[in-house]
Amino acid sequence: MHQFSYLILSLFVAFPAFAQNYQNTGKIIIDDSSLDDLIDVSAGIEILADGFGWSEGPLWLASENKLIFSAIPENSIYHWSESDGLQLYLKPSGYTGEQDRGGELGSNGLLLASDGSLVLCQHGDRRIAKMLAPLSDPAPKFETLVDSYQAKKLNSPNDAVFSKTGELYFTDPPYGLEKNVDDPAKELDFQGVYKVSKSGEIKLLTKALTRPNGIAFSPDGTKLYVANSDPKKAIWMVYDVKQDGGIENGKVFYDATNLVLADNGLPDGMKVHRNGTIFATGPGGIFIFSSDGKILGKIETGKETANCAFNDDYSALYVTADNYLMRVHLKK
Repeated sequence: MHQFSYLILSLFVAFPAFAQNYQNTGKIIIDDSSLDDLIDVSAGIEILADGFGWSEGPLWLASENKLIFSAIPENSIYHWSESDGLQLYLKPSGYTGEQDRGGELGSNGLLLASDGSLVLCQHGDRRIAKMLAPLSDPAPKFETLVDSYQAKKLNSPNDAVFSKTGELYFTDPPYGLEKNVDDPAKELDFQGVYKVSKSGEIKLLTKALTRPNGIAFSPDGTKLYVANSDPKKAIWMVYDVKQDGGIENGKVFYDATNLVLADNGLPDGMKVHRNGTIFATGPGGIFIFSSDGKILGKIETGKETANCAFNDDYSALYVTADNYLMRVHLKK
């Protein structure tokens, strides 16, 4: 999510630098000693690349030993690795139509299906789709997984996650529509959180959130966390996951509404460490929560922060923040 101003992509993208000494920014705050065993504070917050209109949806590709992430206004996905720097990975990524249009066109959340294929939340095309090309040789060929609910077009799927049983859960705020919630093309009169079964059946889980955004499961799959990126109600929710995959007993996990005026950013993307620690982007950077909602610390990026992702061995947390791609070293 973000209402961004368009920026010109820097030459860094076309001609990546391969230096290993990266500029640092921001600061890491430790409020609980348990984080001393998780975060390498001495390494700081590294800036790996910059110049994007708004970076989102980071995803580590273990098979390729690289990170990919969405650049929404550029309608592109870029990839970054320590050896090759930054390069274009896929374009177009979120809008494949021929008619010019405004709004947040590109892909947002990215994830991998059980068969290893890339799944994209496509703002411009208002769907979730699977790329019909291998990760090693990407191409803008897509198969729609879901694009409507009760015969009405989705708003603009934003973020998604697979459950342990292979069902797809996703959020559907209006940010990809040219005029946001007031767009005449908006067919649904709410913003939903949904579940798609392995057979393709879509089920509305809740429409109570005004701007559902980031979404993640607890490691055991029994809890579902959802961010609400509404400045008037900037909260994270937590739900119990029922046996049938539905959700119940929703409650506010943390309320950051009073912090919105003081710090840039809103509750957005999030990831859950394998030990249950929650890394959730919000006002000022990334909040680090225990599973019971206690703040353990904060990664203050100095930028509006969109999302984050771990690499395969949890030795690094990659962060997309406004025009930056960043990295924080972890101790696994």
